[in-house]
Amino acid sequence: MPKPRTAAGSLGDALDEASLTALLRLIGVLLFPILMGLTCQLSFNLAIPIPPFGVPLTLQTLWVLLAALSIGPRFGMLSMLIYLLAGAVGVPIFAGGEAGMLTILGQTGGYLIGFVLCQPVVAAIVRRPDGAVRGWGAMILAVLAAHLVIFAVGVPWLWAVRRLDPETPAISFVEAVHGGFVVFIIPMLIKAGVAVLIGRWVAPLASKRIW
Repeated sequence: MPKPRTAAGSLGDALDEASLTALLRLIGVLLFPILMGLTCQLSFNLAIPIPPFGVPLTLQTLWVLLAALSIGPRFGMLSMLIYLLAGAVGVPIFAGGEAGMLTILGQTGGYLIGFVLCQPVVAAIVRRPDGAVRGWGAMILAVLAAHLVIFAVGVPWLWAVRRLDPETPAISFVEAVHGGFVVFIIPMLIKAGVAVLIGRWVAPLASKRIW
């Protein structure tokens, strides 16, 4: 006959679960910036500058989406801030192995800022009020909305930097939209599809324990 659970045992189980949850959150917050950095390093040759402005095509946004779907809005934002901070102080983890504040202030800096801002958008779309995760339609909408947030910050930033920097030719906003967004639509859809497939498995588990 099983023994009844005591108050001390229940408290111990609760502490164990809380400790496990805290550990998973810490791992997630630290793991995603590291994985993003490793992805940039391993795919150095895949950081392909796309004409006409040289904005690179990378795998960064895939990790950004997976962070949002795996560790939630708060810890996703924190992990992206750690990523930006590490790059800002000189760790070569930005696309193409770049680093430093000049990269953040340069023509691609808006996309990096968008990595942070898109995190809560994903959770707002895919998570129900009771904490459950919505279905395929919401997941697809969430990853597309996250990409749109990144481009909504990145394209105006690209346009402004190209107009303000005396060392680069000024461009029109239409040119910025084409060179900073339109040419990336197909790769964006491919990465969004991969994120949805992984997110449909990860998000329901992570939302209960980590978010």
